[in-house]
Amino acid sequence: MECDILDSLEQLGYSGPLLEEGLLLAAAEGGLSSPEYVDLCKWLSSRLKPLCQLEESITSGPDDMESLQVEMSGLLKELRCPYEEVVSGILKGIVLTTRDHLKFLLFLSSELQAAQIVMSRRLSHEQRQESPVHQELLAIYETLSLPRPGGQDAAGVFSQVQDKVEEVLKDLPNSSIGNPVLKKSLCSEQWEKLRNINTALSSEYECRRRMLIKRLDVTVQSFGWSDRAKVKVDSMAKAYQPRRHSLRPQSTVAMAELLAAREDLCNVVKTSSGSSREKTACAVNKILMGRVPDRGGRPSEIEAPLPEMPAWQKRQDGGRGGGGRGGYWRGGGSEQGHGGKRGRYRY
Repeated sequence: MECDILDSLEQLGYSGPLLEEGLLLAAAEGGLSSPEYVDLCKWLSSRLKPLCQLEESITSGPDDMESLQVEMSGLLKELRCPYEEVVSGILKGIVLTTRDHLKFLLFLSSELQAAQIVMSRRLSHEQRQESPVHQELLAIYETLSLPRPGGQDAAGVFSQVQDKVEEVLKDLPNSSIGNPVLKKSLCSEQWEKLRNINTALSSEYECRRRMLIKRLDVTVQSFGWSDRAKVKVDSMAKAYQPRRHSLRPQSTVAMAELLAAREDLCNVVKTSSGSSREKTACAVNKILMGRVPDRGGRPSEIEAPLPEMPAWQKRQDGGRGGGGRGGYWRGGGSEQGHGGKRGRYRY
């Protein structure tokens, strides 16, 4: 249970002292008498209140135990905590166990995660209702620190954006922005073809990126198999999970990247050039590998497997047969031959 609580707290952005398993268990053992435990409950309730529009909250501390018990019980009841017997025991002064206090933390953290998911879906739904052009325009205004357009026509909006861009460019040193790569205007047909090409490349890139991320997960998971790593699972997860959650398989390259591309993008610098090797050279590069055994695997040297059944061949005349088909059968003649199962065969 404590591992689930630690994972939830890390995903929620908690940066307090209870991110270590030992400290979390010690605080849960103290319960409402522990200042760290109460501070964590306050942190969770303060983020739940605006998302769920709660009336109850935790403001008291361990020095005012009666008020703290009333606030804790009221908060859990308003959220309809499923542990009713344990919640009622708070007001009755029943001594709760460490597991009971961990249940409260797990419940509050899971409620906060669910509330954040619901809010993000609501916001994404509202954003989808806006047109993509409107979203791009708002992003431009936000980048240029312009007030949102209100009641202006399209010509006035783009004129205001152009004036702001020219003003910003004047403050930059010369040659800060090079010449664009795309110097010709394209027709609608060409833009549609470019969009289809970008869609195909993005799909291929997403497939490759998903494979690399899966290989990364499997590799990091294999590091935890050793006995020395098993005692450091929490520290490994704390270092790896934030970076892992930042990786996205989807491509962010859009058609706007083509318009923003400059001529310096076409300057291909080799990884073995002097300027590149200044920052990538290390002592490992000076180690030469000796002769290694040939592992084979060349398709031209692999022999074809033997067939499972011999190839079917047409019967040849004059061949030796059996079962009375190699000559003609005499039911009981005295011709020279040999005795068969059903008579004698004549030569």
